[in-house]
This record gives sequence, structure tokens and C-alpha cells, in this order.
Amino acid sequence: MTTLPAAPAVPRAPEQTGRFWADLRRHGHHPAVVTDAADGGTLSYADLADRVDALADRLGPTRRLVLLAGGNDLDTLVGYVAALAGGHPVLLLPGDNAGHVDAVVAAYDPDVVLDGDGLHERRPGTRHDLHPDLALLLSTSGSTGSPKLVRLSHTNLASNAGAIASYLGIRRTDVAATTLPLHYCYGLSVVNSHLAAGATLFLTDLSVVDACFWEAVRAHRVSSFAGVPYTFDLLDRVGFAGMDLPSLRYVTQAGGRLAPERVRAYAEAGQERGWDLFVMYGQTEATARMAYLPPDLAVASAGAIGVPVPGGSFRLEPVPERPLSARDGDLTVGELVYRGDNVMLGYATGPGDLARGREVHELRTGDVARRRPDGMLEVVGRRSRFAKVFGVRVDLDEVERLYGDRGHVVHVADLGDRLLLGVDASARPADPEELRAVAKEAVGLPRTAVDVLALPEVPRLPSGKTDYRTLVALAGSGARAATTADPAAPGGGRDDRSAALRAALAEVLGRDVTDADTFVGLGGDSLSYVEASIRVEAALGTLPAGWHTTPVGELAGRPATPARRGRTLETNVLLRALAIVMIVGTHANLFVAVGGAHVLLAVAGFNFGRFHLTDAPRRERVRHVLGSVARIAVPAAVWLAGVALLTGDIGWRNVLLLNGVLGPTSWTEPAWWYWFVEVLVWTLVALAGCLAVPWFDGVERRWSFWLPFGLALAGLLTRYDVVELSAGDEIHRGTVVFWLFALGWATVKATRLRHRLLVSAVAVASVPGFFEDGPREAVVVAGVLLLVWLSSVRVPDVVARAAAVLASASLYIYLAHWQVYPHLEDDAPLLATLLSLLAGIVFWKVASRAGNLLGTHAGPRPKPRARASQV
Repeated sequence: MTTLPAAPAVPRAPEQTGRFWADLRRHGHHPAVVTDAADGGTLSYADLADRVDALADRLGPTRRLVLLAGGNDLDTLVGYVAALAGGHPVLLLPGDNAGHVDAVVAAYDPDVVLDGDGLHERRPGTRHDLHPDLALLLSTSGSTGSPKLVRLSHTNLASNAGAIASYLGIRRTDVAATTLPLHYCYGLSVVNSHLAAGATLFLTDLSVVDACFWEAVRAHRVSSFAGVPYTFDLLDRVGFAGMDLPSLRYVTQAGGRLAPERVRAYAEAGQERGWDLFVMYGQTEATARMAYLPPDLAVASAGAIGVPVPGGSFRLEPVPERPLSARDGDLTVGELVYRGDNVMLGYATGPGDLARGREVHELRTGDVARRRPDGMLEVVGRRSRFAKVFGVRVDLDEVERLYGDRGHVVHVADLGDRLLLGVDASARPADPEELRAVAKEAVGLPRTAVDVLALPEVPRLPSGKTDYRTLVALAGSGARAATTADPAAPGGGRDDRSAALRAALAEVLGRDVTDADTFVGLGGDSLSYVEASIRVEAALGTLPAGWHTTPVGELAGRPATPARRGRTLETNVLLRALAIVMIVGTHANLFVAVGGAHVLLAVAGFNFGRFHLTDAPRRERVRHVLGSVARIAVPAAVWLAGVALLTGDIGWRNVLLLNGVLGPTSWTEPAWWYWFVEVLVWTLVALAGCLAVPWFDGVERRWSFWLPFGLALAGLLTRYDVVELSAGDEIHRGTVVFWLFALGWATVKATRLRHRLLVSAVAVASVPGFFEDGPREAVVVAGVLLLVWLSSVRVPDVVARAAAVLASASLYIYLAHWQVYPHLEDDAPLLATLLSLLAGIVFWKVASRAGNLLGTHAGPRPKPRARASQV
């Protein structure tokens, strides 16, 4: 392990230290912000402080989670600083992606939303447990497609702003143009460092290719701007190196590796024109910057990331899986590990994580670096950017450099069993055979191990970095150029995704679908969700959070991302599939694994809370619940009527799903076989009646977790016989087992850690002793805990599809298996199990098809297909 010394301390002026958001007025009437006249003209620091104070007052004294969705404009800047000044953790998002904003709102449930339409207070006070150090939440690496966020503290922001202002030597007279989005950590660091130094921001969303941008640069005497590698591609197009910009002092570059020859060229151009080039290195997880290359070394040490920022340090940790290459020679190589006050608190994947404090003390960057003979650090790849193809271990970043040495602009991705070469056709036409020949010569891969994709435009993240996920998705969408070099190959655009999504939902739900529709709004429920989620993931490459309540048009507007190996399988779906197999296999004497039906009750409660308790009006909620009741009760009644007519084993009480109320009090076969369906139907009917009462509906909206949790506690009164509502068989009666349904409902509303702990505690405490059967009780407890703590798993595609079919058909399997397995359980239990499952799947397919045919003749907006909604 090699430890690299920290850079020498750089003296900081007093105005470059401290928390800038609380220090605005000290800069008095010096210009803080310059904008277009229509957006406010010039604001002094005093003016900015007035606006910040006014908004901070509106946000109130109670710390709340503020979601800020905006752009490079004054309102966004004021909202950001006001949240910090008021002590409110702020979740910063781009304002031009409504679908993503809605998904994050659904995932994190902010107390306040600030966007282009103003301040939207979703509730007084807060429902979150917010750690005192938490200040800012940002998407990782400039990505806007994931609910995973970086948690940053006030110390992180202040220390990194001060360090950047110090090594850049930012002056009060400097004016920085906002050439990068404010929601991107690099763009935000420009704001933070200049406000910390008392300098001026030129707020703009103009591109560097716009002529009016350069007019504004001259008019406002802009002294600096920031760029990612793609920005420098655009600068090349407009002839930036030859521009006369007398006010320009320096240009900064980060957000990805700029080729050494380009670093030299820009550094030399700057020397001729009187400005400096600062090459910088950072990650969102380090607030922004971790290293910089001093301008006087940019020519001699092009390719290096330089030295740590003031207050930071690096060490290199060995990477066993990466052997030294010829480029490395005998230099020290390892993973770059950074330590400093700007290292994040940790990650967040849901609102419960917002209560966490510091969990990270040093940042494992994932970058593989080497220490050069001149003492500078140079990043040579990513630990995650390795692939194994045909038994050959391949460094994807090294392959990109090899092609770059031969004059090709190639972006390399891993397709599992082969490499994908995404070729920038605007730089040089893609010749698949030539590119494959290079792979064989330089990497040792056979031609069949290389796919070539001609790109009329390289997909990029908001940070400007190559979007490898979308690259892989484009390859899978039919845009692959394995035998041709057509630069106009299709790219799976928004219209294609919209058509695919509408077709998928129409097929699953049996309804006409428009871009304005949502899955839930179309009558989608828990079983149709399973099949629909598989198809949505196939169309988009991933399964966005909250997709089931997001309009189709907004989903289609998101950039496609590549499907990773396997599929995302939600835990409730997996539990449904496992539970129905357990039920059938146990009844058929294949094995003994009891408890599946009671796990399904908790899953049913989970899905009730998820699909029926949306923000829809009360009457629509009631209609949705009753629709699900019909989609369970109708096929069940039809099947049971047929059984009654053909066998005479059951009577009208079973057909009407009233055996639990009017039938024998103790377990009697076959009368009690269908207890689960009865419990589910009448539980939903009762809850529909409750939701029809305005008071109950209002309580649910205000106390979305505490209502079902309270009902679960109330349900324990019958579970422990404090209140006796029935006699005889208790473990199969709805009035007794309701507490399990309510626990599942509370689980989906458990947005905080303490909520999850409470649900877990009740499950662990209340299930033992109920069945007087240890293994069964362990199964039920495990099922509830999995619902609470594990939202999804990644499984092979074949497992996901099998689970999806079993979960979707679970109601029909439950109904049908009673007529199949008894004939085979003694002699062929495996065959009895398989045929029972198959019979239920066939029943499901026939019922679905019948429902679809009936729906398509009902008018322009047919009814949903007949489907079970909860089992």
C-alpha cells in the first residue's frame, strides 16, 4: 500500500472559510449574481440575502426535507441557499424531467417541493427523522435515473468550497459562468466556491456553442467557466482556442478524463491567450473535488490528476485483480482511496437512511491509479470497468485508449459474452471489420466476440460523461451495427419507447393506453403489476421507482438504460411465487413447508397499501378496491360453481364465499379449502366500506403508517382472544388473522427506520404461539421481515419469469389445485404438484383471455381484464 502525502496547506483568506450560506451579508452590495435582465439583472449579496431570508422564513423553523427541482436560474439558486440557511436538507434535482421528479417524490416523500411553479408544502412540519449533519442530497455521478443518493453534510460543503476557492485563487472581482447544471456536483461546486469567496455568478443555461453565450461572456466580463470532456468537444467546434476573451482568467476541466494531448493543446492555448487551465478530479461522493493539476504542470504532466486539494490526502491500495500492463511499467498501481473533510456521510436509498450519520470516513473511489515518476497521480481505469470475454480479462478503459491511439473515438461496454464498441460516427465512420481486426490484434479477442454500434450521437449523462447503460440499451434495441456502418442507425428514441410501453400495458391490462395514462390509473393491481413490470423493464432497461404511478409519456421521456444481467424481482412477487409453491407442494405430499397462505395475507396487505391508497379522490379509491374484489370474487365464484355442479363436494356457501360465516365452525374438508379467498375478499370489502367514510379516508391520508399499524395492534385483540368474535377454527378466520394483513399494509407505508423496526418487532412478538407449530411460525415471521427489509432481489431472467407467472397465476393455482393433487398425491407427489401448478396457470390464461375479449367490446376504454389483485 502506498500513501501519498497531502498537498502543502494553502493559506485561505477569511472570506473563503466558513459556511457561505450564512455569511452572504458580509459582502454587502458587491454583485453576487448576474442574469439576463428579464430574470432579475444584477443582484448584490445584500439583495440575495434578502431573498434567501424571505424564503427561509417561509420554510419555517422546523427542519424539513426540501426537494428542489430547477435549473440554472435565480429561483433555483435562492431555493438552494435558503434551504441551507434554514438548516433544511435539500434534495437537488433537474427541473426538466418531471417523471424523475415524481419518482423521487414517491421514493423519498419530501415535506416541501420547490420547483418552477413555486413552493408546494406537502405537509406542515416533517415526517422524517433528519440527521443534524445532513445538508444536501445529490444523485451519484450526475445520473438522474436512480433513487440512490449521496448524503452530504454542512462540513462537506463548506470545506470543499473553501478548498476550491483557495487553490483556484478565486477573487471577489471574478465572474463565473454556470456552464454546467446546478444539480450536478461539479456545476454546484462552482456556485459554492464563488459564493464562499464573495465572487459573482453569471447564471445562464446557454450552451458554449451559442453565439450569444460568448457575447454575454464579454459583456459581463466573465473570468472563468467549467467544462466536462464533452464541453471541450463543443469548444473545438466553435474555435474557442482562437477567441479573444480579455477577461478570462482560467478554465476548469473535470467530469471525466480529457486525453493528454488535448490537455496540452488547451494549456498551450491558454498560455498564448492569457488564461490558465486547471484539470481537476472529483466525485459526487467527495462533494466535488479531490485533486487538481496546477496550470504550470498541465503541459509537462498532461494526463495526471495532480495533487490532493487542500486538506485532503490519497493512498493507493493494491488491486489484485488488475495485473500491471505495459503502460504501467514498474510504477505503483492501486485503487485510489481519498480522505478529507469533504468525504460524504454515506449513501441513501430511501427516506429511512436520512437519519443516518457518518458511515464513510475515507472514499474508495473505484478508480485505478498509478503514481508517475514526476510524483503526480494518473487514473488508468475503473475497478468496475473490467470484463471477461472468451476467457480473456479485458480492461475496457485500456481498450478505449488503444482505439484512440489508432484515431478512433470508441466507447467500450461489456455485453457479458462479448464487447460492444460504440463508435462516434461523426468523428470517423465505423468500419466493423477494421475495428474487429484491432480487437483481435491488440486484445486477442476473436471477431465474433465484438459487436460494433455506429453512433450518430454519443449518449451522455447530464455530467457529460459517456452513458454506458444507454449504450448497451441501444445495442439491445436493434441499433447494433454488427454488419454495417450506417451512422443513421436507429437509437430507440422516445417515440419507440412510448409505443413499446403502451403496447405492453395494453396487452397486460386489456385497455387502450395513452401517454397520459398510468398503470394504477388504468386499473392495474398487484398481479397485473408483475407481468407489466417485466415488460416495462424490458422497454426501459430498468424499472424506475414509482413507475406504476408515472404517466407513460413521462416514462418514455427518460433515456433508456441497459438492462443488467438478470431481472429485478420485487420481494412481494417472489414471496407470492414461493408461497403458492409451498402450499401446493405441501398439500401434494411432495414436502412439508406450511405457512405460505398466511405469508400471502401479509403480501395482500402490502399490495393493498401500494396500489389502492394512492393520492386519487376518495370515490376513485373505493371503486378501485371494489374492482379488485370483483377480479378475485368473480373467477372464484365461477370456478367454485363448476366444482359444486360437477362434484357435489361443496355447496352454495362456498360459491358465495360465505363458508367462514355460515359454515361449520371447525375445520371441515372440503368446505374450508377456500378460506383464504374468503378472508381476502371480505377484508377488502370491509376496507372499501371504511374508505367510503370521509373521516377514515382523511385519517389514512394524514397518518398513512400509524393507521394500519394501529389496526394491526387492534387485530391482536382477537389474535390473543381478548375479544372473541368467533369460535372454532381460528387460524383461518378473517377476524382473527386480520393483524397479518394490517402488518403488510403498514410495511409499505413504513418510510422511516423506526417504522420498520416497529413492524418487525410486532411480527417477531406476535406470530410465535399462534399456530403452535414452530416451523410454520418461522416461515410467517421470515416472510414479514423480508417484506419489511428487502424491497427487491436480482435474479436470473428465467427465475424472474417463472416467479412472475406463478405469482400472477397464484389465485387460480390456489383454486384449481384442490381438484388436481388429491388424485396423485399418494403415488406421484411431484407430478401432482406440477400438474396442479400447470392447471392453475392454464386457468389464469383462459380467464385472462376471456376478460380481455369481454373488455375489448365494451367501448373505447374497455374494462380491465379479469385478474386477481392480491393473492
